[in-house]
Amino acid sequence: MKVVAFNGSPRVNGNTHQALEAVLAELKKEGIETELIDICREELKPCRACGACRKNKDERCVMAEDRLNEYVQKMKAADGIIIGSPTYFGNMTAQTKAFVDRAFYIGRGNGDMFRRKVGAAVAVNRRAGALDTFDEINKLFLISQMIVPGNSYWNVVSALNAGDVASDEEGLQTMRTLGRNMAWLMKKLG
Repeated sequence: MKVVAFNGSPRVNGNTHQALEAVLAELKKEGIETELIDICREELKPCRACGACRKNKDERCVMAEDRLNEYVQKMKAADGIIIGSPTYFGNMTAQTKAFVDRAFYIGRGNGDMFRRKVGAAVAVNRRAGALDTFDEINKLFLISQMIVPGNSYWNVVSALNAGDVASDEEGLQTMRTLGRNMAWLMKKLG
């Protein structure tokens, strides 16, 4: 089994990356292979809604100048998908939005490619707005017919400055619980 996680923060190794690492550490303990991709290292273009991916049925976006098509194939091959984003002005980052719009448009237009995969959203915020980010990502999972595991609380960590995630013990415990619940669910489905 494999889980691929996508970090939508423009800060390499920032708080969102660290929160995702906490989830992935639990999955690894359960024997599940993991991969963490920082999509901020790419200049992902936003979706043009041209419909070519739906028309061509080739599991690809016609805008092939970035690595989005590679990421979609990683999502297709994975048993679980995690998308993490910090909260910027009340919602996910522009990088995350460009990624999810294109990836999930391709998935839906190609036979619901992500159907019955396990999906988990992770949001990081300073004070507020993380629930909107969490909710928006989960909506993508649900309309893609994915299965979302529960948790002891929302999958949210509070942090502002680099490394602040380490001081949110409750948030980190929530991330660890998410990892364990995701592993349990994947094993039951597998």
